[in-house]
Amino acid sequence: MPLTITLDPTTEAQLRAKAQDQGQDINTLAAQLLTALLSWEQQETANAIAGIQQGLDDFEADNFRNFDYFVAEQQQKYNLSSI
Repeated sequence: MPLTITLDPTTEAQLRAKAQDQGQDINTLAAQLLTALLSWEQQETANAIAGIQQGLDDFEADNFRNFDYFVAEQQQKYNLSSI
């Protein structure tokens, strides 16, 4: 089923210029860019969920640092004064 997308003039001009520079049909290029973006977004979401799960797993295993210790460590590492 065909899909029609309305772009703002600046974005449309950028897409047309990119298609022309690459010698591609604008519709083909738009489809490739959308496919790449959706794939990237899916991977970023999976990475974020994995990171959150790792943090929860670490917490459950008592593998974490006290916040005050973390602040003191950062102050020393970056030569920051106490707030």
